[in-house]
Amino acid sequence: MTSSNLPPSYPNPDLMVKGDYKPRWNQPFNRRHSFQNLAHVTRYNLTYRAAAVMELIPAEDVRIGQLQSVQNLINHPFFSGICVINGGRILFERYARDYDPQSLHSIQSVTKTMVNLLIGPLVESGQVKLDGLLTDYVPEVARGYKNATVQQTLNMDVENDYSEQFDDPNCLYYQHEAAIGWRLPPDLNHEESHKQFLARVEHNHLTPPSPFVKYKSSNTDSLAWLIERVSGKSLNHHLADIIDAAGIESRFAMSCDRDGYPLMDGGGCFTARDLARYGSIFTRGGLGVNGHQIGSKWWMEKTLKGGIPWSKEDGDEYRYSNQTETDGRAIAHAGYCGQYLYADLTSGTVVAHFSVCDQTDGFAHDHFSHIWQMMAEVTRL
Repeated sequence: MTSSNLPPSYPNPDLMVKGDYKPRWNQPFNRRHSFQNLAHVTRYNLTYRAAAVMELIPAEDVRIGQLQSVQNLINHPFFSGICVINGGRILFERYARDYDPQSLHSIQSVTKTMVNLLIGPLVESGQVKLDGLLTDYVPEVARGYKNATVQQTLNMDVENDYSEQFDDPNCLYYQHEAAIGWRLPPDLNHEESHKQFLARVEHNHLTPPSPFVKYKSSNTDSLAWLIERVSGKSLNHHLADIIDAAGIESRFAMSCDRDGYPLMDGGGCFTARDLARYGSIFTRGGLGVNGHQIGSKWWMEKTLKGGIPWSKEDGDEYRYSNQTETDGRAIAHAGYCGQYLYADLTSGTVVAHFSVCDQTDGFAHDHFSHIWQMMAEVTRL
């Protein structure tokens, strides 16, 4: 059959880029549905199930629902769901009318905490040196990370040309999306792999040094490459270990590229209960429900004490440390458009929160700060 006899076809409309540089799935009018169904939208996904499920028993703490900060968020139009657990008890749980609590929801950059979980044992055992250069372990990324230490990369303290300025049509994040199947590549006959993309990020010689966070998702994926190489186990193997340790009830979906390489910077999808189950690994010091040690308690304690501030205003009270956000008490992380995980290592309480901002760029900065304040209040009751 010649090409002239082929049936007509057209580019996938969900993945086509629209006028503001975003694909249709990430347009404000479609974003809420997409975040609740992202595992069905992106081109490539891996799925995992746990061998044993962590039991959760309803034991509502009425004080949580009485907090004004909680009421403000669960009644907000952005809200999708929240689950608060401590050990095996569900202290509070609410969902929006349009969200099925049994369905997966994109957690976006909350996925980055998995790198913290996996690299900790490698640092504690001496297999990874924090003051060593990232390129000592992953020479393939030398163009963008030639002078960056492992610690700098963990703390988002690297200057290179990778940018997540979503109002810039030339920011490298958009090319990153094409490499992992979140948008169509410019040339449908040439699709770059995830690792090929990371290897061509360039060093930035012009930006002056800054003591504050320089947020780059490429840092996370480069560290994931290090973890895979040093440990001698594939990221797929590591993810299966994490899911067994968390004891999730539903499935975990992870975006990947055409080669099956996971998107550790933001590709995860959980239910709210399962995200809380995952977060409780940190409150147990890295111990899985299956009795296997998946993370390092020593590393988690180090994470709480380290990091660099997001801004001058944040100071030492709110820092980015080892691929997590911390206030010195919790291991946490935000996700694009309003996702949040907050695991309080003092009280043992975990808050998993889903919401979807409808701003064009997907960021409502006061919304993120309100979520953080709510989570801190809840875990200190």
